Amino acid sequence: MTGGRTRPRYQLAIEALVSTTADPVHLQGLLPEHQRICHLCQEVKSVAEVSALLNIPLGVARILVADLAEAGMVAIHQPGGGSEAGGTPDVTLLERVLSGLRKL
Repeated sequence: MTGGRTRPRYQLAIEALVSTTADPVHLQGLLPEHQRICHLCQEVKSVAEVSALLNIPLGVARILVADLAEAGMVAIHQPGGGSEAGGTPDVTLLERVLSGLRKL
């Protein structure tokens, strides 16, 4: 699935949101895993949700999503800075992660 790669071309947070930007007609010729991700992300999903819903390891999901983003097939919405000035985790981010985990 990943062509032997163990790391994505760029770092994706597990809570990064993924949405499909591709026209369904352009999904022909993609790997089946890429097609499944594009279909799944017609409704916005986090990278962690993609991994869980498709039953693939998180590292593999990150690589496949990054490949699709590079090809312009999905849009990635990375979370903001991630921490406040005092080094305390962003409460909003933690709430989103918790909500996503509960949905799984």
